[in-house]
Amino acid sequence: MDEVPFDELAQADLHIDARYRGGRAGNAGDDPLPRLLRVDSQGGFRKRGRSGTVELLVLTSSMNDPDWPDALDPETGVFTYYGDNKKPGRELHDTGRRGNLMLQNVFGSARGGSEGRAQLPPIFLFAGTGSWRDVRFLGLAVPGVDGLEASEELVALWRSSGGQRFQNYRARFTVLDTEVIRREWLDSIIEGRRNDAVAPEAWRAFVEQGRRRPLQAVRSLEWRSRKEQLPRDAEGQQMVAAIRDHFKARPHGFEHCAAALARMMMPDIASLDVTRPSRDGGRDAVGQMRIGRGASAVLVDFALEAKCFSESAVGVKEMSRLISRLRHRQFGVLVTTSCVDLQAYKEIKEDRHPIVVIAASDIVEILRASGYGSVTAVIAWLSEAFPER
Repeated sequence: MDEVPFDELAQADLHIDARYRGGRAGNAGDDPLPRLLRVDSQGGFRKRGRSGTVELLVLTSSMNDPDWPDALDPETGVFTYYGDNKKPGRELHDTGRRGNLMLQNVFGSARGGSEGRAQLPPIFLFAGTGSWRDVRFLGLAVPGVDGLEASEELVALWRSSGGQRFQNYRARFTVLDTEVIRREWLDSIIEGRRNDAVAPEAWRAFVEQGRRRPLQAVRSLEWRSRKEQLPRDAEGQQMVAAIRDHFKARPHGFEHCAAALARMMMPDIASLDVTRPSRDGGRDAVGQMRIGRGASAVLVDFALEAKCFSESAVGVKEMSRLISRLRHRQFGVLVTTSCVDLQAYKEIKEDRHPIVVIAASDIVEILRASGYGSVTAVIAWLSEAFPER
């Protein structure tokens, strides 16, 4: 199902990636979620419940806030969502709609064994479409991600604005493997008599056994087009341009920036050393990635190459140079402020070369997730971390 009209919302099922149309009157009554799920008409957190309990929770996002980049990874089924304490002046849980307190509570229930999971409200994810008040259904979610440490599932991050420091939550959810949420189950929740006998099987498996079965959608094409590798929004383009300008007079300086970006993207990097320009052997940096934890961990070598390009793409020649320098059991990391030429990208995927590509659009995502969500913030970071000498 691609789209559900406004006047059919009250009887509609929830279909993955379906669009639920809002009204066209131009006021708050256009919001489709009150009709669809009988929840509030404002805010990123929408709840339904009685006597202080939360029986149903809706999380909504515009998905375009550069400072708080909510994101769904369709390949893993992991949804990253930021709380509602987005400006200084309040304590972490002291927010207008108590959204951060709800996050704390649902993650506590998910970790509370079978009894806790039985009290967990179903969590429905929606994203704005950019058109009127229409929303797209992203899925039914549960707190946490299998394989992720509990301390990483709900994290209080420090941010600063106007010289003031404050905290906000970053939460990670698993979108469950279910294509359709039937109206029969939704109505039972809305009426306060939740009947999990008609709930999706993936939901019952989590509540009863604690099993998270994610909805994973593997890319049909492993390589990305030029458009996918370049920032789509003007602010993202300006962020990358700021990096190019900062290193314009000293291109070798970008190698240190590329190493920092790789560390942001892959926090399990154990060591990463930028090589001297005259002795790099075709590699701008060499490092080791730690796989596993503690005494059981192993270190895997990798080589990094940095390309501070503007208009031109990284081609077959540059990619072949990196591949030829990889030693046995090494993988490669290519960081570029531009993109990888389609032919070069296809070749590394088809030939199964172990190369991680960090293109311009990835750089923007990495910086935003690390708290540098504007051109001003990026320029300040560059000046502090890589001062001109």
